[in-house]
Amino acid sequence: MHIHLIAVGTRMPSWVTEGYREYARRLPHECSLRLVEIPPCKRKKTLSIARIREEEGRQLLAAIPGQTLVVALDVTGEPWSTQELAFRLQDWMQGGRAIALLVGGADGLADACLARADLCWSLSAHTLPHALVRVVIAEQVYRAWTLLSGHPYHRA
Repeated sequence: MHIHLIAVGTRMPSWVTEGYREYARRLPHECSLRLVEIPPCKRKKTLSIARIREEEGRQLLAAIPGQTLVVALDVTGEPWSTQELAFRLQDWMQGGRAIALLVGGADGLADACLARADLCWSLSAHTLPHALVRVVIAEQVYRAWTLLSGHPYHRA
């Protein structure tokens, strides 16, 4: 199973890139995490926040591979404990479908992305920097996988 982390933003700080890569590389082939970066919309005085979000949303949706379960990352989503994520990960792995995790830019996800999503996941009630979300997702997917595989990384 492949998990596609489709996120708005390029040229991340080195700590973001290194953090993401560290956890993504720890995952086994049968649960690989692949980052797809979407360039952020150019900021112009003539473009509203809604228009920027809409354009980035179009690019996110276009990057979703076919026959993919889509999970939107949004503060309005459902919070999942590590155990809940592990159960979902197990179901996803058994189902064999690819998964797309959508992460919006600085202004969040477009309504079209939320409408397309099969699930909506909230990492926190706090608003997180979109760059940090990449690292948190990679770590949480790795943690869920270690829980399923009996690896001692996760301590409940």
